[in-house]
Amino acid sequence: MAETLLFNALREAVDEEMARDSSVFILGEDVGHYGGSYKVTKDLHKKYGDLRVLDTPIAENSFTGMAVGAAMTGLRPIIEGMNMGFLLLAFNQIANNAGMLRYTSGGNYKIPMVIRGPGGVGRQLGAEHSQRLEAYFQGVPGLKLVACSTPYNAKGLLKAAIRDDNPVLFFEHVLLYNLKEDLPEGEYVLPLDQAEVVRSGKDVTILTYSRMRHHVMTAVKPLVQQGYDPEVIDLISLKPLDFETIGTSIRKTHRVIIVEECMRTGGIGAEVTASINDRLFDELDAPVLRLASQDIPTPYNGGLENLTIVQPAQIVEAVQKMVQLRV
Repeated sequence: MAETLLFNALREAVDEEMARDSSVFILGEDVGHYGGSYKVTKDLHKKYGDLRVLDTPIAENSFTGMAVGAAMTGLRPIIEGMNMGFLLLAFNQIANNAGMLRYTSGGNYKIPMVIRGPGGVGRQLGAEHSQRLEAYFQGVPGLKLVACSTPYNAKGLLKAAIRDDNPVLFFEHVLLYNLKEDLPEGEYVLPLDQAEVVRSGKDVTILTYSRMRHHVMTAVKPLVQQGYDPEVIDLISLKPLDFETIGTSIRKTHRVIIVEECMRTGGIGAEVTASINDRLFDELDAPVLRLASQDIPTPYNGGLENLTIVQPAQIVEAVQKMVQLRV
């Protein structure tokens, strides 16, 4: 086991896959000589050269379109968005091209590409650099959405995403890059479509992902001391959802709280709630409760920024209120 920072775990995944498969290459702004804004591609340019670690102009729509074409013709591009919010400039290329070409070509083309980079609410990065794009792309057919949350799953999931024959949007949180964890020394690959039961419990199911996993686990400590027994599930796969794991948990606890950093209106939690009501309504002893960000652009002011997203104290209060309803 070796203690590894999350950004280095991502770098190891990219390095290992580029060494394993010559069709894998990475492109984006400052990924080459500079090593990436968060150093995920540090020193890879020296190892693989200009054609496999490609510095691009500040033109997200252009280099994303180029990556789609490369994927159609047999390569496996990895796009790094300097900030995921910037990839809104390439929405057409991601949605109409990457997401749909395998279908509209009648299966003649595969689109094996990964689009990854930092997102989420950081520390005073301002509204345009605090985007959570998962809900933007959730409704696009043909895309897989994955959110990593630890160094261990970041590495294993990114390796799987690079090997997948479909376009994968791989969400990293800007405040998790310096998270440390011991990683296995041997190679491992994790499934893209499975949630993780972080903590088993019987009182209430808490569904979460990305940075909010850590807020939830912070809240769990005082809850356990108070006698509550929550089950915590990291969704990981935002599309498709792992309803086998979700359903097993809900049939045990019969209560659900969804904790996310995405916006409340039209967020991931809205889709999860609708799907739970469609499939598991008779298993619920209480309405599904959503804790999500406020529907406003993220303020620059640090105090106001914290008020827009879910904090551990709110999770504690939500569990207390919901479990007290038990008959």
